[in-house]
Amino acid sequence: MTTTAIINGYVVPVDGDPLDGGTVLLSDGRITAVGTATAVEVPGDADVVDAAGSWVVPGFLDAHAHLGVHEEGEGWAGNDVNEMTDPNGARFRALDGIDPYETGFDDALAGGVTSVVIKPGSGNPIGGQTVGVKTWGRTVLDMLFAERVSVKSALGENPKRVYGEKNQTPATRLGVAAVLREAFTKARNYAAQRDHARAEGTPFDVDLTLETLVRVLDGELYWDQHTHRADDIVTAVRLAEEFGYKLVVNHGTEGHLIADFLAEHEVPVILGPLFTTRSKVEVRHRTLRSAGILARAGVPLALTTDHPVVPIDFLVYEAALAVKHGLDRDTALRALTVNPARMLGLDDRVGALRPGLDADVVVWSGDPLDVMNRALRVFVRGREVYRFDAERGEGVVTDRRYRE
Repeated sequence: MTTTAIINGYVVPVDGDPLDGGTVLLSDGRITAVGTATAVEVPGDADVVDAAGSWVVPGFLDAHAHLGVHEEGEGWAGNDVNEMTDPNGARFRALDGIDPYETGFDDALAGGVTSVVIKPGSGNPIGGQTVGVKTWGRTVLDMLFAERVSVKSALGENPKRVYGEKNQTPATRLGVAAVLREAFTKARNYAAQRDHARAEGTPFDVDLTLETLVRVLDGELYWDQHTHRADDIVTAVRLAEEFGYKLVVNHGTEGHLIADFLAEHEVPVILGPLFTTRSKVEVRHRTLRSAGILARAGVPLALTTDHPVVPIDFLVYEAALAVKHGLDRDTALRALTVNPARMLGLDDRVGALRPGLDADVVVWSGDPLDVMNRALRVFVRGREVYRFDAERGEGVVTDRRYRE
């Protein structure tokens, strides 16, 4: 069992006070100790990384991306993000479409992103199941750390356009909401019939779509709701309260207009992407001020690139811009780490430097929110997988995913 000791750095645990000259121990894929130099004993056989003059932070988590299922530069052949043949695609799984060799995974490492929740797209009212993976691994099985996180759903323009063009339901916001209500009502009825059959010991046909929705109703899976417009956000909250599932607003472009409403209903928001134009009606009120407004109102906040809409290595730049436009800098760092982990139930694995969590650690040349700084060394599950080569002036994936 190899132990790595990162010493002498400015250690930022995120969920604890920073430690100047701190030490982080990594062993067997987990963080085993975080503390001052005097409090943490470094084993004599440890691989020592001297991080003097550098910041040591948790790997970032992008909680809403299409990495590996919507490949850059591949056209239709690499686009598996939307199965737009059934408005209720709860049985579809993003896991089944991920290409771990997509270039975006290397980009993620360069941006200090070590974990990502990969989601189906927003063409369907119910798009499918999301998955938590690391941004390094030879196969998707190597990368997997949360096989089922949530179910992706969409309100607003996208599903009404997709199915309206097919002249079928849903073609309006009324129809989209009706599809969701009907789906959850069927799931309730299905659960009752299934449980009765089990109690009676009689045969019962399993329905993968409804089984997934029952997991949402039972609180096992989160409900990731794609929604931009303020009225659609309110609809998302109404539906969640009607059926009792755990809602996470995704995008939330006009959330700043109803920040007090979101705070009152304790609804978390994965905000973004922020590096985009006002490309359609729903995002006409996009503003870089929204992160600060939401956070000050008390809304739990995470940031996302929605990769490939914005390149995933720009995640930290979105946080820096949000700070420039009013977001508290400590909240900005939390919005890349512990906040998304907590709002999707992943904080027992990622999001902070804490003993027992995955050993996903990034050594930065300085404050990550200073855009002139860069990731120097990246560890995923305790393995160094990326290093910035100063002589070459570029980052290098030091432990390739494939055999050469």
